[in-house]
Amino acid sequence: MLRGLLSFSSMTMISRVLGLVRDQVITTTFGSNAITDAFWVAFRVPNFLRRLFAEGSFATAFVPVFTEVKETRPHADLRELMARISGTLGGVLLLVTALALIFAPQLASLFASAPAADPGKQGLLVDLFRLTFPFLLFVSLTALAGGALNSFQKFAMPALTPVILNLCMIAGALWLAPRLGGTPEKQILALGWAVLAAGLLQLLFQLPALKGINLLTLPRWGWNHPDVRKVLTLMVPTLFGSSVAQINLLLDTVIAANLTDGSQSWLSLADRFLELPLGVFGVALGTVILPALARHHVKTDGEGFSNALDWGLRTTLLIAVPAMLGLLLLAEPLIATLFQYKKFTAFDTQMTALAVYGLSFGLPAFALLKVLLPAFYSRQDTRTPVRAGLVALVANMVFNFALLAVLYHVMVPESLKAQGVMVALSKQPGLHLALGIASALSSYLNLGLLWYWLGKTGVYQRRPGWSAYMVRLALACVVMVAVLAALLYWLPGFTGMDKWHRIGSLALLVGSGGLAYLLAMVAMGFRPRDLRGH
Repeated sequence: MLRGLLSFSSMTMISRVLGLVRDQVITTTFGSNAITDAFWVAFRVPNFLRRLFAEGSFATAFVPVFTEVKETRPHADLRELMARISGTLGGVLLLVTALALIFAPQLASLFASAPAADPGKQGLLVDLFRLTFPFLLFVSLTALAGGALNSFQKFAMPALTPVILNLCMIAGALWLAPRLGGTPEKQILALGWAVLAAGLLQLLFQLPALKGINLLTLPRWGWNHPDVRKVLTLMVPTLFGSSVAQINLLLDTVIAANLTDGSQSWLSLADRFLELPLGVFGVALGTVILPALARHHVKTDGEGFSNALDWGLRTTLLIAVPAMLGLLLLAEPLIATLFQYKKFTAFDTQMTALAVYGLSFGLPAFALLKVLLPAFYSRQDTRTPVRAGLVALVANMVFNFALLAVLYHVMVPESLKAQGVMVALSKQPGLHLALGIASALSSYLNLGLLWYWLGKTGVYQRRPGWSAYMVRLALACVVMVAVLAALLYWLPGFTGMDKWHRIGSLALLVGSGGLAYLLAMVAMGFRPRDLRGH
C-alpha cells in the first residue's frame, strides 16, 4: 500500500501543482469578476460529476466488483465486464450529455446571478456549458480505465492523467484566448475549448496502459449483464453517499450566484488550496486502500482489513492536521505569493483567504472521509454512507443559511440592508465565508456518523499505540504553530511586498514550519513503523 501511495501521490502532486499554475495563469489573465465566475460555474458542474465518477461513486462501486471477478474468475470474464460496463456507462452518459447540451439555457438560469441578471452573461454561461459538458462523457470513461488499472496496482498512469487538463487550460489561457480576440467574453471561451479537448486527450492517454493489461475491448451494451447490474446496484446509492462534499460544493455554487461578483472565483481558488493536500494524500490513500480492503474482505481476512484501515487513518492524520493548521495560518501569504499579480488585486487576496479559512477548517474531515468510506464500499455496503450523507447534506444547508444570517447581521451596514436582502447579499463582500465554514461543519458531522456506525459493525479493531501517536501529533503541531506565529509576527504584511520578497518569505515560512513539525515528531520518537501500530 505504501508503494502504491507513493506512486499515486507523486503523480497527483505533479497534477495539483500544475493546477495551481493553471489557476495562477487564469486569475492573472482574466482576474476575478463576473466573466471568470461564469467559467468557474460552467466548469464546476461537469467537474463535480468528474469527481463523483473518478474519485467517488463509480470507483467505489466498480473496484470491489472488478476485484472480485479478477480474484475468483478467468481473465475472459474480466474483459467481458470491461466491454459491457464501458458500453453501458458510455451510452447512459452520452444521453446525459446530449440533454445537458439541449437544456443548457435552463441550466444556466439555475446558476446565474439573480440580483444582477444580465442577458449577455446568461448567454456566455450557456456557451460555456455547451463546451464543458462533454468533458463528463470522456472523463467518466477515463475513470473506468483508471479503476481497472488501480486494481492491477498500476496507480501512476491514472494519477498522472489530470495533468493533461491543466496543460490544456494553461494553453487555452495563454495561447488560444489572445487568438480569439475581441472582448473578454470571447476570450474566456478559450478555456471552454481547452476543457473539451482535455477530456478527449485524457481518455486516449489511458488506452495504451489498458491494452498492456489486456483489457482494451470494444464497448458493448450490457444493461442486463449480471456484473454490470451489480455495479449499478452498488453505484446508485454511492452517487450520493461518496460525494456529499461535492454535492455541498455544488449547492454552494447556487447560493454563491446570489453573492457579490467574484465569489465564485474566490471559492474556486480556495478549493484549489484544499485539493493539494486532499488530492495528494486523502484521495490517494482512498484510491490505494480500496482494492486492499476489498481483497481482505473477499478473503475474509479480518486482521488484514483492520491493519490496512488503521494504517490509512494514521497516515491521513499525520498529513491532514498540520496541513489544516498551515492553511489557516498561511492562507494570505500563499494566495498573495501565487496569485496577486496583474488583474488579481490585494482585495481578491483577502476575499480568497476568507474562503480558505472556512474550508481548511474541514480538511481533516474531508481527508478522513476518503479513507473511511472504502471501509464500507469494500464490503459492498452502500446504504450506511447514504444515511450519513443525507444527514450531512441537510445539515450543510441549515449551516449555510444560519451562518449567512449571522454574517449578514454582523457585516452588512444598515444603509445596504435598507435596499433589500438580495441586493445587500449581491453587494456585500465576505459573506462567502459562511459557505466554507458550513461545508467543513457538515463534513465533520458526516465523519462522526460513519465512525459511529463503523464501530457498531465490529469489522475494524483499532491497533495499539493510538494514544501515544495522538500525543506526539498534537505536540508537534503546537511546535509548528509556535514557529509560524513567531515568523508571521516578525515578517511584514504579504499584500504590500514585491514578488521576490513574497516568494522568499513564503519559502521561509513553509520550510521552517514543515521542518519544525518533522523534527518535533522525530524528537518525540516517531518512526514510520508507528503508522502500523504496535
